[in-house]
Amino acid sequence: MRFDSRLSGVLHVLLHMAEMDGPVTSETMAKVMQTNPVVVRRIMAGLRDAGFVRSAKGHGGGWSIARELASVSLRDVYTALGSPELFAMSNRTDAPGCLVEQAVNAALNAAFHDAEALLLDRFGTVTLAQLSGDFHARLVASGVSLNLESHHAA
Repeated sequence: MRFDSRLSGVLHVLLHMAEMDGPVTSETMAKVMQTNPVVVRRIMAGLRDAGFVRSAKGHGGGWSIARELASVSLRDVYTALGSPELFAMSNRTDAPGCLVEQAVNAALNAAFHDAEALLLDRFGTVTLAQLSGDFHARLVASGVSLNLESHHAA
């Protein structure tokens, strides 16, 4: 089964950026996220188009957060990513004329719709500021000092 972790990855990048004093380069974020800088730039370009981040070129340039963390919800970021599929499960469509398949799919469609609506409502209530607060509480509880590379220690 394939999972789409883009939302998690983007939220991760945004929270790291919130901890930085200035712009962050794609190369720095790629190192932290253990991915390619091109992947980071592609993701960040979409977030820039949505108004969540801004970029500056040249020496001292990079990406920075353009909005207050409290004004950005998980749903906002999810929408900026193009509203990817939330669930890996789907209906069987091998025999569309089969009345049993139709009944099963109708029940599953209703359940998927209800679950998606509930999840998107919840996404709308969680802000980047709340995630940042949770991170800081965990940081204090761990006794670890704030260091970009230490966030990923095992």
